[in-house]
Amino acid sequence: MELHTSEQSATHHTCHPCRRVIPYRIYAVVHTCGIIALMYHHAYSLLTEHTALTSFLLLLSDVVLAFMWASTTSLRLNPVHRTEYPEKYFSKPEEHFPKLDVFICTADPYKEPPMMVANTVLSVMAFGYPSYKVSVYVSDDGGSSLTLFALMEAAKFSEHWLPFCKKNNVQDRSPEVYFSLKSSSCTEEAENLKPCNILHAFSWIPSKKKKHIQSNQFVVKQKMYEDVKERVEHVVNIGKVDQDQFREVFDLLDHKFTPQDHPSIIKVLQNNETGITPNLIYVSREKSRATPHHFKAGALNTLLRVSSVMTNSPIILTLDCDMYSNNPTTPLHALCYLSDPKINSGLGFVQFPQRFQGINRNDIYASELIHPFDINMVGYDGLMGPIHVGTGCFFNRRVFYGPPANLILPELDELAPNRIADKPIKAHTVLALAHNVAGCNYEHNTNWGSKIGFRYGSLVEDYYTGFMLHCEGWRSMFCRPQRAAFYGSAPKRLTDVVWQQMRWSIGLLEMGFSRYSPFTYGLKSLGLFTGLGYCYYVVWPFCSIPLTVYGVLPQLALIYGIRVFPKPSDQWFWLYIFLSLGAYAQDLADFLLEGGTCQKWWNDQRMWLIRGLSSFFFGMIEYTLKNLNLSTPGFNVTSKANGDDEQKKRYEQEIFDFAPSSSIFLPMTAVAVLNLFAFVSGLYGLFAWGEGLSLELMLASFVVVNSLPIYEAMVLRKDDGKLQKGICFLAGILTLVLILGGYFLLK
Repeated sequence: MELHTSEQSATHHTCHPCRRVIPYRIYAVVHTCGIIALMYHHAYSLLTEHTALTSFLLLLSDVVLAFMWASTTSLRLNPVHRTEYPEKYFSKPEEHFPKLDVFICTADPYKEPPMMVANTVLSVMAFGYPSYKVSVYVSDDGGSSLTLFALMEAAKFSEHWLPFCKKNNVQDRSPEVYFSLKSSSCTEEAENLKPCNILHAFSWIPSKKKKHIQSNQFVVKQKMYEDVKERVEHVVNIGKVDQDQFREVFDLLDHKFTPQDHPSIIKVLQNNETGITPNLIYVSREKSRATPHHFKAGALNTLLRVSSVMTNSPIILTLDCDMYSNNPTTPLHALCYLSDPKINSGLGFVQFPQRFQGINRNDIYASELIHPFDINMVGYDGLMGPIHVGTGCFFNRRVFYGPPANLILPELDELAPNRIADKPIKAHTVLALAHNVAGCNYEHNTNWGSKIGFRYGSLVEDYYTGFMLHCEGWRSMFCRPQRAAFYGSAPKRLTDVVWQQMRWSIGLLEMGFSRYSPFTYGLKSLGLFTGLGYCYYVVWPFCSIPLTVYGVLPQLALIYGIRVFPKPSDQWFWLYIFLSLGAYAQDLADFLLEGGTCQKWWNDQRMWLIRGLSSFFFGMIEYTLKNLNLSTPGFNVTSKANGDDEQKKRYEQEIFDFAPSSSIFLPMTAVAVLNLFAFVSGLYGLFAWGEGLSLELMLASFVVVNSLPIYEAMVLRKDDGKLQKGICFLAGILTLVLILGGYFLLK
């Protein structure tokens, strides 16, 4: 089974380098010379000064920061921007389009509301793509009857929603978005007619008025959708489905059925035999407490096998359950690369950036992740291609079965990537085999998770899988259409943000110390710059070292009037100023050139400090405990459910939300208190110490300004999102311990 190509397909996309390449390369040389000089200064201080421990800690911190800078610079040497021309596919016959399988993963109906999953499913079913060539597979790792019920309702509604979207050229194909009247596709006419929607529920309206009603079909669809939403939310609220009405589906969901222990369930909810709607298949793989299930990677491999048996489409799209389609032409953008005969034989995947809805004006939690999803991606794209980020990715199915020149065949012929699946998906033999490959013991003594499919061994299965695919010789492309391809839900509480990134930190540390560490593995196939680019993320957790040292050591020196940095009259003082301001200026320039704002950049760098003293700090501790067999980190699903009204209000007002209380906030709170104390002490002693502690005072001032939301949450706020008294008290005790310990460290 091959992708359709044409001689003209190369004209479906263009590539041009970013204008900032030359200035960045020049600055990289200058900054490198500055880093070498700084390392010399540290080495000299370590050998000549009596405070060897202090000098060593500063040297260690600057080595980590220097490596971080080097890894990011590798992505700034050849950034490129690409443009696709999907309109060239509009006039092509449907036979020209390859089949498409869509994988959507969910696990918890309370953290990932079923109605949200249903909207994501409906939005991709309504792609501007031949419906009979699309198959949507939903993996429900929780085996929830609530999610299954929502998908059954979505399947029924799709028969009305999809024709409506295509007939009216609807752009926002998530019903929730479209009917909320917040999208650009909703017209003024829709707003005026909304009060009339109740009338459309009745069939006895006089025939003279029907012409007027028929001209406003969307109101009928809105009523249908509201009915679906009401039924789904009702069963979620009561926590169960009336199984008597759906006995043929729910007879396996008895009292012994649990999310951790249950048989496999595969249900064809929608069949594309009519050509109006795509296939919709619900999959809940078999689970057993005695068998490792490998989290999301295991769920994706199950979908890979089940889809191979049922449809075996040459292109696969992976999506998180909250990432709804915002652009119906997205598959055509991907085809501009996947159908290019000059590159498709070695092209593994096309990665789209993640975009998020509902983020407040200045993005106080840096949830847009502009660095990973925009700035770094255009840098990767100029090398071997972007890394895989877990969602919004179109794969060539062949990529999961070994290097481009060495096909690794699976254990069953029915799972081969080039096989043509020509049997009906409801055939008994097809469903029986699908259930078999979804079994919890199926992967024993096979290559799944090691040489075939998504890779096992890390909580960041997306990063790991993308890395291994690049090491095998596959390339990737970054596709960023003007209209965002997908929109998802970002965490709206600081607790959710830091816990999510703590999980990422543990997974990245697993990668960094594994056999397949980017530091040592794949350098020959990746090359120096791509290898450094992959190391950038592995080093993330280690940033807790310089952030802790620079957040504590100079401040203790300021309190005791001891110099750890050069005086302004010393030439080394200006080296520190140049390296610090240069790195921040370059970072700000990157941010602004990729569409950010100054205020968002400030919040982004503040969140970097917060993550370093929470997510990265505890991630390293948790990873260490895991290797000592004292802890077993699990895959905690990030909540996508909406918070209460007060929490939403705080987020919209850009007020930091520290609820619920957690010890993960303790280190950063203690550092904030210590820096405030050092800042006041430094100002008091400024005249006595003269210019000798200028850098120490500047650093404390910088941390204090970044910590203003923490001080506010400690003292001024009375709402539920404030820092709890217990955390504040412990932070005070820890600060006192640091100050007392600093005396012995520095004297």
